[in-house]
Amino acid sequence: MSAPSRPSLVPVILCGGTGTRLWPLSRASYPKQYWALGAEGETTLLQQTQQRLKGLSGLAAPLLICNEDHRFIVAEQMRQIGVEPAAILLEPMGRNTAPAVAVAALQASARGDDPLLLVLAADHVIQRAERFRATVEAAIPAAAAGQLVTFGIVPTAPETGYGYIEAAEPLDPAAAPTPVAIRRFVEKPDRATAEQFLASGRFTWNSGMFLFRASTILAELERLAPQVVSACRSALEHESTDLEFRRLERESFANCPNVALDVAVMERTDRGAVLALAAGWSDVGSWSALWETANQDANGNVLRGRVISEGSRNCYLRSEHRLVVGLGVEDLVVVETNDVVLVAHRDRAQDVKTVVNALEREGAPESKAHRKIYRPWGSYDGITEGERWQVKKIVVNPGASLSLQMHHHRAEHWIVVQGTALVEKDGVEELVGENQSTYIPLGARHRLTNPGKIPVELIEVQSGPYLGEDDIVRFDDRYGRTDVGLVTPTAS
Repeated sequence: MSAPSRPSLVPVILCGGTGTRLWPLSRASYPKQYWALGAEGETTLLQQTQQRLKGLSGLAAPLLICNEDHRFIVAEQMRQIGVEPAAILLEPMGRNTAPAVAVAALQASARGDDPLLLVLAADHVIQRAERFRATVEAAIPAAAAGQLVTFGIVPTAPETGYGYIEAAEPLDPAAAPTPVAIRRFVEKPDRATAEQFLASGRFTWNSGMFLFRASTILAELERLAPQVVSACRSALEHESTDLEFRRLERESFANCPNVALDVAVMERTDRGAVLALAAGWSDVGSWSALWETANQDANGNVLRGRVISEGSRNCYLRSEHRLVVGLGVEDLVVVETNDVVLVAHRDRAQDVKTVVNALEREGAPESKAHRKIYRPWGSYDGITEGERWQVKKIVVNPGASLSLQMHHHRAEHWIVVQGTALVEKDGVEELVGENQSTYIPLGARHRLTNPGKIPVELIEVQSGPYLGEDDIVRFDDRYGRTDVGLVTPTAS
């Protein structure tokens, strides 16, 4: 008699979160999971999350759950690494991890089988991918048999910034990994308590990573948090398709409780088990944490971008644009973007979030958005502005097109500096090449398309009494954005 077939393994990658403690790089418009935080040329944290799974038994296409505003970033980053997701599910608002997992389980179960769901955050660093895969493989038999397995990180220090999981018996990281029943979850402890936890040998850090069957987690959610399942089921039943995206119905999802999976299920279930994971894990929760996990030079420095260091020690120095020079400094974090320079002592890196909160209260744009804004067709970067004018650099990807649109309050000059643009203006098309320009009068219906094989780069000069990004009326949009024909605050 043949052995039962092993269930497929579906990664569920949760892409929410803004990562404000890595400000000014990570912001709501482009959070840390979409950045390459290692050496130049490396993949992003989201891409690494998917790539480290290669080689796992029965690995299926991933389900990704993200904010609507980040959908094109997620799709493009998956395309760059040659991965076609089973679905990209769009949350109309954040509702924490229990609803996200419920949606994933309902979506995975709709195919008629009962796969294993490997729930992962998109913004973690795991330095030893082979050890991570071995630990996941060790968890599969227990999860397939109906246990809800969570991966507990073997502590390396008495951290007070993490939640802890207490196992029913001491854990031996050197032994073959085996799931152990969970005794309790503990919120962030003080240092003395954290030291006691480490000494006991029964505690691990709560990573927020899970493995379980879709049917098992759905049954426990139905039993322990039925409102979550009913709201998510309704949101899926009334979803809309938007290109390759599946947009959850807003009203139903808004009725869903805002609750973490730990609180909704794991702290209350009798099916929970913890498996110790020692694989160089970090949630990259601060610049100091990133410095600790990165490759350091002989002086303990981590240097990224256009950086010169002379006599500096134990620093994290990062440049996105301008040259950064460190002379004889120690224990500093310096991060340069095109609109902010952060200088902080490494011991104060956790306090960056308080600065972001203060900026938000002031309504400062730097709290949420970068000067460079990404769109499905490319990006734009606000270079400079005056009272009745502003200048932007616009990049349009090959084959991409802005919406057909018009403006009530501004005119535009476009000067192409790279590539060839196809410009539609009140129904008339023209090709505009490098070092050529065109004028878009106020009120003209216009569209810009890149018909070529290289990105089109152009300088846009806007002039008029009002230059806000909500002065856009869309008439047609190939990306399925649902505000066609309405004034919208979304640029181009």
